[in-house]
Amino acid sequence: MNDQRSTATATDHRSITEGRETMTSIAALQPEPALIRACTISRDVQNFDLLIEDMEAELGESWGDLTFNDATVFLTQPEASALEFIAIAVDDEDVSDISTITRLIQTAKDRNIRVVLIAEEVSPIALHQLLRLGADDFVPYPLPEGALHETIERLRKPAAVAAPPAPKDDDPEVATPGFQASGDRDATILPVHGLAGGVGATTFAVNLAWELASIEKKDGPRVCLLDLDFQTGSVATYLDLPRREAVYELLTETAAADSDAFLQSLVTFNERLYVLTAPPEMLPLDILTSDDVNRILEMARSNFDYVVIDMPKTVVQWTETVLNASHVYFALIELDMRSAQNALRLIRALKAEDLPVEKLRFGLSRAPRFTDLSGKARVKRLAESLDITIELLLADGGRQVTQSNDHGLPMAEFAAKNPLRKEIRKLAQSLRDLEKTAAQKAGK
Repeated sequence: MNDQRSTATATDHRSITEGRETMTSIAALQPEPALIRACTISRDVQNFDLLIEDMEAELGESWGDLTFNDATVFLTQPEASALEFIAIAVDDEDVSDISTITRLIQTAKDRNIRVVLIAEEVSPIALHQLLRLGADDFVPYPLPEGALHETIERLRKPAAVAAPPAPKDDDPEVATPGFQASGDRDATILPVHGLAGGVGATTFAVNLAWELASIEKKDGPRVCLLDLDFQTGSVATYLDLPRREAVYELLTETAAADSDAFLQSLVTFNERLYVLTAPPEMLPLDILTSDDVNRILEMARSNFDYVVIDMPKTVVQWTETVLNASHVYFALIELDMRSAQNALRLIRALKAEDLPVEKLRFGLSRAPRFTDLSGKARVKRLAESLDITIELLLADGGRQVTQSNDHGLPMAEFAAKNPLRKEIRKLAQSLRDLEKTAAQKAGK
């Protein structure tokens, strides 16, 4: 893409900083025939040639650029109030001077100027420290095609059509766990990993967690559902739960968190299921280290009987941590080539690292019906070609599955007779029976 997009504009764009002194760069904004509506701020804008091109495509001559030092002065001037937004472009070399960037964001927000971060190879911690200060949007660099245009369109939307703010932690409608952390339990950990998009991994995780939580009318097991897909996690949507800022605080400060802080970051569904939703903002998956994930799993394990984890489709550093901690690791596929290839890649990767591949339990979503002999033959060939056993045949729940998710209800509450719900219910009962049997043997 970089080769196709011209970088000639890098030398002829309007520069606010032309001149001998800082004050001339500020004064350069005033005599221009076209109103300056935005400006880029960076150590050297020539390092972001695609940003130059996209700014000219979106704003024509109505933009300029500033260095960090010049911007510190300019944003305090009356002329800055005419800006719609500033685009702060940073790379890994700028992280050492993050305090200057922090002051720029704070100054811009004090002047009601919108802030867009353009970041190239910036660490997740530094990036989200800047986002937390009030940056309105973030775009990675090199800029994806059309990304800056979409960002500017979002910034220009009136407040009336903006997304509603996330509920505050003290919102009385947010139900948090009503029990105290005791640390006297040892949960069964059940991650769910979709090996291709659309295989229903989140649907499976949500409904399995609810079936376990509601399997007994009284004194049932205590179940926690963790949504560890920080970018596109949908557990909150499927259960109609708010995404809380406390989740972000937990994820970024696991070393300082204890079980009480962990429980306070959870929300409760129907007074039975305890959920750690994905955070309100989209976060990079590597914002957590393996040690961070270990701490979260330990806090969950010691306070619950079952911990169901909705995993991201991407394999990251801490996937190994979750796999090692799990009792059973559900891997969901479909009867198609992409699922087969992804399953093969995962198996090879685990074997190459000498990881416990035997913990994988493969589940086939939208499995053929009992009378579909041709489909059953294809399932058998798939299992033989991958040298695996497909232990879960999950029925196609049809439109009711989507409707249940859109209504924010488990299928047990929305479509109890759905064939997929019945299969998940049987699995939950099987897991519960195994747990009771193991507990009885341990008691003897």
